Amino acid sequence: QVQLVESGGGLVQAGASLRLSCAASGRTFNSYTMAWFRQAPGKEREFVTAISWPTSTFYADSVKGRFTISRDNAKNTLYLQMNSLKPEDTAVYYCAAVGGWATVASRKVTSYDYWGQGTQVTVSS
Repeated sequence: QVQLVESGGGLVQAGASLRLSCAASGRTFNSYTMAWFRQAPGKEREFVTAISWPTSTFYADSVKGRFTISRDNAKNTLYLQMNSLKPEDTAVYYCAAVGGWATVASRKVTSYDYWGQGTQVTVSS
C-alpha cells in the first residue's frame, strides 16, 4: 500500500510555471506506475501524464510540450513541472499510483488504486 500527498499548487498568471510534488510513503515506490490527473469544476477527472519504469512517459495532447513528469525514486517523490500555464489548466491536480510497470501507462481513472487528496492550481488570465 502507498499513501500520496501532493503539494505545490497555487494561484498564478497565464504564462507562469509551477512545480507540483507528490510524496509517497512505502519502500517500493519505484515499482509503481505513477500519474497525474486533474479535475476542473463541473468536469470529469482527466488524465494529464504518467510515468512508468524506468522513464517511459505519456502525456495528454493538451499538455504535451508544456508539462513534464519526473520521479525521484530515492526520495519517493513524483513531480509535475508545468510551464506556459493557461487558464484552462485550472483544476485540482491529483497524484495517482498503481502497482507494476506498465509498458503503456493507462489513462483511465479506474486503473489507479491509490490517490492523493489533490492540490489546487488556478491560472488567471
